[in-house]
Amino acid sequence: MIISLSHISKAYPSKNILSDVSLMINKKEKIAIIGLNGSGKTTLLNIITKELTPDSGDVFYSGKIIIQSLKQHAFENEELSVQEVFEQSMSTVVTLEKQLNKLHHQVSNHPEDEKLLSKLATLQHEFEELGGYHIQSIMETMLTKMGFSKEVLSKSIHTFSQGQKTRLALASLLLSYPDVLILDEPTNHLDIDMIEWLEGFLVTYPKTIIFVSHDRRFIDKVATDIVEIEYEKVTQFKGNYSSYQKAKTKMIEKMQSAYHRQQKDIERLEELIEKFRYKRSKAAFAQSKIKYLERMERIDSPKKAAKAMTFSFNPYIKGGKEVMVMSQASIGYDSTLHTLDLTLQRGQRVAVVGKNGVGKSTLLKTIANEIPLLGGEFIFGHQIQVAYFDQNHAQLNSSKLVIEELWDEHPQLDHHQIRSILAQFLFTQDDVFKAVSACSGGERVRLSLAKIMLKRANLLLLDEPTNHLDIPAKEALEEALISYTGTILFVSHDRYFIDKVSTAVLTLDEHSGQLVTKQVTSANIEVVDEVKEQRVIAHQERKAQQKSRKQKEKRLQELEKLIQDSELQLETLRDLRFDPEYYHDFSKMESLNAQIDDQHNVIAKFVTEWETLSLEMEEGENND
Repeated sequence: MIISLSHISKAYPSKNILSDVSLMINKKEKIAIIGLNGSGKTTLLNIITKELTPDSGDVFYSGKIIIQSLKQHAFENEELSVQEVFEQSMSTVVTLEKQLNKLHHQVSNHPEDEKLLSKLATLQHEFEELGGYHIQSIMETMLTKMGFSKEVLSKSIHTFSQGQKTRLALASLLLSYPDVLILDEPTNHLDIDMIEWLEGFLVTYPKTIIFVSHDRRFIDKVATDIVEIEYEKVTQFKGNYSSYQKAKTKMIEKMQSAYHRQQKDIERLEELIEKFRYKRSKAAFAQSKIKYLERMERIDSPKKAAKAMTFSFNPYIKGGKEVMVMSQASIGYDSTLHTLDLTLQRGQRVAVVGKNGVGKSTLLKTIANEIPLLGGEFIFGHQIQVAYFDQNHAQLNSSKLVIEELWDEHPQLDHHQIRSILAQFLFTQDDVFKAVSACSGGERVRLSLAKIMLKRANLLLLDEPTNHLDIPAKEALEEALISYTGTILFVSHDRYFIDKVSTAVLTLDEHSGQLVTKQVTSANIEVVDEVKEQRVIAHQERKAQQKSRKQKEKRLQELEKLIQDSELQLETLRDLRFDPEYYHDFSKMESLNAQIDDQHNVIAKFVTEWETLSLEMEEGENND
């Protein structure tokens, strides 16, 4: 254990964020923190890095561990060169290098001093372990992987764009090699090649990593543990994102099943108690069941999952089969980035991929008529209507309220209709009167998607539509796009989203692009078949368990009826003791007493079987 959070709570004026949270973080773990936007992921990171103090609870650190976050590697002095910033990050190595140079000088003056020689050997070994002999090569490699040339080492930080600064800050953080590496959305501003390199780097990182990400493929590749924040609590799952999904689904099913079974058992026990509590012979039995209910640890009703977006894109007009044709189309601003020949057919969902700066967004802006075509031509097919999603949300008016942003464009809709549409995109109650300028990144995305839905276009141009969306929102968007009958051309660096939505991939390079239609391979079919087989087996097992439980429940009800009927028969037999026909005839009375004893045995047998079955069902519930 290197970090321990014990009973942490944190609240803001408007809401509670974390309540009584405990978490153990061990060496070399790679922990992905997941949860809805606003659930407290960044708050938890800030508590770990001591940037926030919890309202209650304690955080314990093992020894003098170094914790570094991307936020802490923001550039205080942007006049420094990239080389200087990197050297600051690798200060331990740089300091060692200076010590070595000084020691070399001392040894040259005193070549026979064994203490100096021994110290030199120790420092050389440490320097080598930290990659000191390759420091320049390491810095240049890091730059290359982050999409820069080694020539930028001499440039000042202030000369770079915001996205480039973010990548340089990430490179600087990785070079510092802290004991605990904290990353908040590390794949932002990275293209697919960069993301895949970063995955490889983090997988082999020999120390602890704690990160927040909504990139499911990235989490799957890197994480060894998942920490989910939900309803102010945290739950830790071992394994990657795929393992978490299976474990979470199973956990919810068990909780729901256990809750419903317990409610049935409580209802049955209460009915049984009511039947027997006033019968003198079964009062003890009824009392034991009352005590059993009092001792029972009640299972809370499973909380409903947070409401997700529910919407669909429905084109108003079907449009022509051939949606768009580009012929030697030159795409760019002042100069041509690439020249394309491209034909889009109705129903295609094409993902545009390529390195940062290659012109993916520029292509969409050109088709959306946001910027002019530099050369060649492109034409739309018959009755093609276009809706464009700009990743910077330039189409939103910051001076308006959320409700005005929609209603001003669609005045034919009444107040109820507008509110209902906004609710589909999770704008409810006072949220609709929020200023667009005050909206978070995720809220701006949802509002832009609402506007696009109302356009009812048959060609969607989507530039990074999943940015700022949490995982449930991404899944809702995926479902809407997959069921859409029109055509989609979209830019994304989210590989999971691309794989789920696209039917074809357009790969752009510096000069041109290549469109490849996705195909189902035999390997994919085998995987699908294997998954289907596993689902069938699991379904059969569940059916067998359900059948067994139903049989036991049926038998319990039968036993309760048998016990009740046997109790009535026993009372009838007891009443006969006061009949002159019996109490004047010794042999008849003796026979009657034998029948009463037998009836007691029958009741005891039924009660024993009832208690055994009840215990079996309770144990089965706990095992589930």
